Amino acid sequence: MEIDPKKVCEKIVDFIQSSIEHSETTGVVIGLSGGIDSTVTAYLAVEAIGADNVLGLLLPERGITRPEDVLDAVEVAGKLGIANKTIEISDILRSFSYAMPDYTDNILANGNLKARTRMCILYYYANLLNRLVVGTSNKTELLIGYFTKYGDGGVDIEPLGNLYKTQVKQLARYLGVSKHILEKVPSAGLWLGQTDEEELGISYGELDQILGLLVDEGKSIEAAKSLCNIPEEKIKQVRRRIEANKHKRIPPPSPVI
Repeated sequence: MEIDPKKVCEKIVDFIQSSIEHSETTGVVIGLSGGIDSTVTAYLAVEAIGADNVLGLLLPERGITRPEDVLDAVEVAGKLGIANKTIEISDILRSFSYAMPDYTDNILANGNLKARTRMCILYYYANLLNRLVVGTSNKTELLIGYFTKYGDGGVDIEPLGNLYKTQVKQLARYLGVSKHILEKVPSAGLWLGQTDEEELGISYGELDQILGLLVDEGKSIEAAKSLCNIPEEKIKQVRRRIEANKHKRIPPPSPVI
């Protein structure tokens, strides 16, 4: 799944420029997590429209967000010369527990609530500044629904939306992203100790290989199994995720009248 990083960068930069022009906005707002996807997105946004038109928002949660992630996000903002703000979201989240009588410690529900809280903050600043909210999801996450509907999936544009996770890493190397960000274990950071690959039960390398066969090449599960050294159950698991999360990739349905 090798890409030509120079050509890919040019296409994404043109896409961001065109999106700003057509929307008649003045710039973009990006949630900076200190991870590879948001870092690459920030690099490309600066290349497209200049540092003065990019705002990076750091939205950590006390006791959950890794301190090194915040430091990495600040480092990226400083290296790119973009304005940045850190807004700690713990008090906002706590207000939900005070206001909702049925608030519980359900990990999934609370994790999605965090993602949606961050989305609201990003759009607040986008509205204030007449800017677009730029998403940082990649093709891998979008295809299997590994994002929160109306959370990190609630954005105006997805510059990395047609790049698999492993391809984003190729692009990061080309752009000169710091080695420690490149090698960091991917995590959505929605609860303590969470990592993407542990939660998914599969590595991004395997996942991208399977998705390339099933989606890009239209192979059956049987054909995919014969073409890669990955257990059939993992391939079936990926197929189930694609089907189960279709609703995240399409507009809400309405009845035919």
